[in-house]
Amino acid sequence: MSRIPLGVLDLVPVPSGSTAADALRHTIDLAQRTERAGYARYWFAEHHLNPGVAGTSPAVVLALTASATSTIRIGSGAVQLGHRTALSTVEEFGLIDALHPGRLDLGLGRSGGRAPGHKEAPAPAPTTIPVVDGLTPNGLKIPERFSFAHLLGSPRFALQHRLLHLPGAESQDYGEQVDDILALLGGTYRSADGIEAHAVPGEGADLQVWILGSSGGQSADVAGRNGLRFAANYHVSPATVLEAAEGYRAAFRPSDELGKPYVSVSADVVVAEDDETARELATGYGPWVRSIRSGEGAIAFPTPDEARAHPWTDADRELVADRVDTQFVGSPGRVADGLERLQEATGADELLITTITHDHADRVRSYELLAEEWRRR
Repeated sequence: MSRIPLGVLDLVPVPSGSTAADALRHTIDLAQRTERAGYARYWFAEHHLNPGVAGTSPAVVLALTASATSTIRIGSGAVQLGHRTALSTVEEFGLIDALHPGRLDLGLGRSGGRAPGHKEAPAPAPTTIPVVDGLTPNGLKIPERFSFAHLLGSPRFALQHRLLHLPGAESQDYGEQVDDILALLGGTYRSADGIEAHAVPGEGADLQVWILGSSGGQSADVAGRNGLRFAANYHVSPATVLEAAEGYRAAFRPSDELGKPYVSVSADVVVAEDDETARELATGYGPWVRSIRSGEGAIAFPTPDEARAHPWTDADRELVADRVDTQFVGSPGRVADGLERLQEATGADELLITTITHDHADRVRSYELLAEEWRRR
């Protein structure tokens, strides 16, 4: 399995009792450590109005990280296009590429306060891999589909939409926005009336463009028809990872950059020397996911004792069951076995690992233990 690269997805989490400045310093250190451990990529997610997450601007954080590392690829996982323009995205990443050429991944996502109602691709067909009693034939857990409808209608989502957008602004259709980004990067952009636009820096930047998606809908279709790399989010929506990967492959058309589909799949992971220690380190994950799924925004990641003191209801457990049940937690061997099942079921070309623990040293150790085990396979 060592032939399957591992990458890092960092939300820049803020543990309880610490600050955003602490989280950023820990991020730089983790990027340096995982570079030495042999990880292929280091990506930053984008989240807003989440007290427990400091990753509000992937471009800013990856620019800092680029200066502190030398070989690992760095990028966004993902830039949220719902509140941005194609030009601002290309220019930001073009600036970073000017100083760190050939190392950047521009991962693009649909979210970011995008108002409901934008067109979707047709509903995906059933996957070719059978799921019986929540398991694929090789034992990968595929839980029941989770509905995000309550989050889209929450007051916090409405506030985020208002704060991220200029008054009266409307999000561009996602597919059209990606087309504009590709045209600006390639130097082929023309307006409807034939006027050229050249984003400098940005035009000609040596970037890998990725599309991130949680289902087999528009994101998978946009990635496929443009011949781009695709990242499917098992850690966000484990129920739909199979349809996302298959939807992308079904839509794929070869491009000048990519002759065949290329898929990365994300996973939540906590590794320790033994299963019991790993489970202890992962204790805070359930309350942390609950804070996100309830619409209140990510809380500072709790200590195990703080997590155990959290008042827990049956409704809470149901809210986070799909995420908790599909987190890979345990010894290096146990977790690597689970990741092999994920890779086999999805046909992933890469795996993207996201790990959150309260203590930074435990988080670093988790990534190092996994890398050591992965090299042995």
